[in-house]
Amino acid sequence: MELVYRGKTKDVYALENGDYLLQFKDDVTGVDGVFDPGANTVGLKITGAGRAGLRLSKFFFELLREKGIPTHYIDADLEKATMTVKPATPFGNGIEVICRYRAVGSFLRRYGMYAQEGQPLDGYVEITLKDDARQDPPIDKDALVMLGILSDDEYRILKGLTRQIAGIVKDVLAEKGIELYDIKFEFGRIGEEKEIALIDEISGGNMRAYKDGEFLDPLTLEKLILDA
Repeated sequence: MELVYRGKTKDVYALENGDYLLQFKDDVTGVDGVFDPGANTVGLKITGAGRAGLRLSKFFFELLREKGIPTHYIDADLEKATMTVKPATPFGNGIEVICRYRAVGSFLRRYGMYAQEGQPLDGYVEITLKDDARQDPPIDKDALVMLGILSDDEYRILKGLTRQIAGIVKDVLAEKGIELYDIKFEFGRIGEEKEIALIDEISGGNMRAYKDGEFLDPLTLEKLILDA
């Protein structure tokens, strides 16, 4: 097993059979010690966050598998805080896709002249480049296609999958009395047919969720979804 990438919240190892192993860590994104799923830097360490993130990811990836939605997920070992996944090719150097149901975070910072905090949004989908040096800039479909990052058809599939998966997560949370404000996904191409599939994770570390108007940190969210 060879370490191939050390990430903010996970380390990635190559396995001898060609698959990969994700090692979940307790590091979470944020700024000045405050958790923020939209941040591109590690802001703090929350004991137990790695296993909590894996536990939620396992739950959602297996739910998506039941529904026939393509992902890179193979299996997970909760004790070791690891997830085994299929190899995936990123779009360009990596993109992130956000589905927004409320105006918060960077959306509000950009469009605050027009948007009110917490204003409902109808599953608005936006894409950002994974580029820490440039603060993960947003990018539209035309630029994605012109720069050769993805095709028109791939954009259509990507947007459709984003809304479909976000809707599933939103419904699961709603059953627990939790409202999903926004969620961030990553996608890649897997297999010989280069099928577009969800990769990375689905956890409290990449979404904003509220219950009774109170923001839920990743550990609390995981417990409310899986233990309630």
